[in-house]
Amino acid sequence: MHSAHDLLIALAGRYSFGDVGALAPAVLGEGEQSALVASVCEFGQRLLTLDAEDFHTEIDAQTVPAGLRRRARDCHMPQTPREQPRGALDSLRPAYALLLEVVEARWRRRELSSMIAAVHICSEYLPLLAFEPALGHAGDPARWPEGLRAPGSRFGSMPDRECDHTRAERSAAERTLRVAVEPPPGWRAYFDRQHSQVAGALATCAGRCRTPCSALDWVPDLDDLSARCRIALTFADTPLVRLRHAAPVGHGFGVPSPEEVLEAWERSRATLAKHEAAAAVTADDGFPLPGLPALFSAVAAAPVRPATLLADVAAHIVNLLRE
Repeated sequence: MHSAHDLLIALAGRYSFGDVGALAPAVLGEGEQSALVASVCEFGQRLLTLDAEDFHTEIDAQTVPAGLRRRARDCHMPQTPREQPRGALDSLRPAYALLLEVVEARWRRRELSSMIAAVHICSEYLPLLAFEPALGHAGDPARWPEGLRAPGSRFGSMPDRECDHTRAERSAAERTLRVAVEPPPGWRAYFDRQHSQVAGALATCAGRCRTPCSALDWVPDLDDLSARCRIALTFADTPLVRLRHAAPVGHGFGVPSPEEVLEAWERSRATLAKHEAAAAVTADDGFPLPGLPALFSAVAAAPVRPATLLADVAAHIVNLLRE
């Protein structure tokens, strides 16, 4: 028969950080070790739920090993225009590595609504992953190139009948060019509501604009960027991403079954593989959604593989429980 302590260790191995943190005082007793376990569990839970605003806090500095904090900080979304380091605004590759690990964890736990929600987040910001090699950052509004506002650019202009941006994209594009001088509440409100719209606006500029302007004249290899943005746009419209609208996190009440998820992904792969740069999406690599890491790598023009951050947090918690 397993003890309550053994069950805590098993739960930690399943990334059930919230449960371990809540049960630790009852199993370990009230004390410093129990409080330490609960604090690290809270850190892990924020990673699992993709709470990018709070991937590192002052409490973490006292309880979480520096290496884990540094890796989480790489995925953190800055909460002020001048916050340093810039985390996910420097590069989205660590964030996408974590997203892949979360997708894998949610699949293993059969939490398919949460898994599809993570896939949807991937789709929203994928154009910024494509733009990162050209920008030298991951869409930091404090570092947009001056070329976006060059003479003849329609980026952020309202209204303009020749621009293919939607009204929401035009509004977000206009806001992103000035949000870096706004106070922190305005900066946070922009990221809550409009940054993903800017990602879509940039994808439209590079991947499907019918009347190009001078907004992207600064890009050294626009053909390559355009091809990768078209992959991102295609992914956002795949059957897999559309499953979100059949789940509680979308507009309905159904939860997709594992079979439905895999069937939707197979149809998605067939569509994505029509893009020459995304041909590797058909490879079977052992990932729950085979080929998804290869797809993100193709869009990023750099390797993007699942992180081990959740696994390492879980291993650290298990060590704390065994002490």
